[in-house]
Order: sequence, then structure tokens, then C-alpha cells
Amino acid sequence: MDTAEEGRQQLDAASVHNAKQTLFQLLGRAGVFSGDAEELIGLVEAGALAVAYREVGGIGRSVPGEKGELYASGWLDGAQAVTDGLGDLAERALRQAVASGPSASAPDDRPPVRKMQVERAKVAVTPLYLSFTDVSDLDPEVSEQVLTAVLGTMNSRQRAGYAGQLAEFASVHRVRLERLYAEYGPGSTIAIHGRYSLVHSPTSIAVLERLATAPSELREEWDAAELPPAWLDGLTTAWGAPA
Repeated sequence: MDTAEEGRQQLDAASVHNAKQTLFQLLGRAGVFSGDAEELIGLVEAGALAVAYREVGGIGRSVPGEKGELYASGWLDGAQAVTDGLGDLAERALRQAVASGPSASAPDDRPPVRKMQVERAKVAVTPLYLSFTDVSDLDPEVSEQVLTAVLGTMNSRQRAGYAGQLAEFASVHRVRLERLYAEYGPGSTIAIHGRYSLVHSPTSIAVLERLATAPSELREEWDAAELPPAWLDGLTTAWGAPA
């Protein structure tokens, strides 16, 4: 073992297993269903591998020093092999995480939405919403019903990556969203009760993303959940209004 290797700190397999089991037990004591806990921990593992895949891919494209064309070719080939291996591990970890969920018998279909998936969506939408406007006073129970309808438009893999998709949507459409919340959201002249009610809720970010991405599926789930049609129509109008 060389000096560089001695200086590195890496967890062994037993320590990693111990950390996972500890987290699993703590989540169980908090009332998290075992299948949800397994999926949540699996998604964190898959995400760590995905980050490593991207970082190693960037490092591998930089050939160190001036050591000739043959060295550079070997370096790039080796780096590509490592990057491809990490990519395969990340993909496999994601498949295993999604498959560990209690409704994952058909991961490419649209299984029933679970509470943990709704909780993950809440964690994703709230900071995005607050980056545009103030905190909402809308009934939290209504928010859960709306997010359940939103998530119902996706399969298990899409739900697993929905936080990233929401962040990208908010980034791409930031100017348009700033205008929408200024005109229809908290602090505007629009009342919280009425067809623009959902603009006063963090869930509006998720609904707007689905309106732009999967409008037919969203309306199908919306009607099935018996949510007020006026809310969806109001957001559709606000989203389509000229700047």
C-alpha cells in the first residue's frame, strides 16, 4: 500500500452495512414502513453512485501531463471503462431501489401512490415554491391530495427522479414563474379562495410542471381524485397568460 492509499479514509463493507441497518431501524421506530425505508435508502445509494459517475467522467477526460499520444489513449480508454462501470452500478442501484418498494411489481406502469412518495414530493416543492413567493395557508390535506394526483401521472422510476425534474423545470421557466406568482400568488390582489387557489400552495409548482409535461394524464388523475376542476383550470389560465 502506498502513502496515498494509507492517507485515504474509506468505509469497509461491515461499517456501511451497520450504518444502513441503523438508519433502517431508526426509520422503523419513526413509523416508516419497511418497504418505504428500503426504497429511500436505496435511492440515496443510487444517487451517490450517480454523482460519482458524473464526477469520474469529468476527471477521466483530463489526461495528466504531456506523456505522449499512446499514454493519453490508454488513459482515456481506462477512464471510460471505469466510468461505464460506475454508470452500470448506478443504474442497477436505481432499479433495485425502485424494485424494493411495495408497489413495484410493474415499475414501468403507474402504481398506486404511496405516502413516502408524497412526502418526498413535499420536500421537493416547498423550497422551490418559497424561492418565488411566500408561505402558503392552504389546507395541508388538500396539498396531499394534489400531490397524489400529480404523482399518479408517473411510473415508479419517474417518481424517484421527480425532485430533479422539478428543479430543472423551475430553473428553465424561472422568469415565467416569477411573473405568475407575482400576479396570482400570495401578496397579489387575487384571493386565496377561488379558481387561483393553488397558486397559493407549494403544490402549484408540481401541477404546473405536469401541465407542461403530461397535461392529459394530469387531468385524468385530477378527475379521478375528484379535485375541483376550477383549480386546474385556473392554473392552466395563469400559466398560459401572456407575459
